Amino acid sequence: MRSNAFRRRAAEAYAGRVIRRHVIVHGSVQGVGFRYSAALEARRLGVAGWARNRPEGTVELEIEGAEASVDAMLDWLTTGPQGAVVERTDVSAREPDGESGFGITG
Repeated sequence: MRSNAFRRRAAEAYAGRVIRRHVIVHGSVQGVGFRYSAALEARRLGVAGWARNRPEGTVELEIEGAEASVDAMLDWLTTGPQGAVVERTDVSAREPDGESGFGITG
């Protein structure tokens, strides 16, 4: 049986290059399970990174993985979980740092 890490590396090699994105999600995105749902979606897609609430009411994330998986995560972030009202997402490119797993940091 092959490990999850092996499957992830194989999927990344198949899907394309590894990219990292920094995202700020604006709207009614705190108090609706946004970070928890984002973590579940990231894990489902095989995306690494983190999510945290910011004091002004936004959610900040960094996501890293195969380009196709990161693009799928970015699409998900435009609507978020049920109960969220996403007004916009600000996305900027970052250099991949080899992060693994996805966590909620604050």
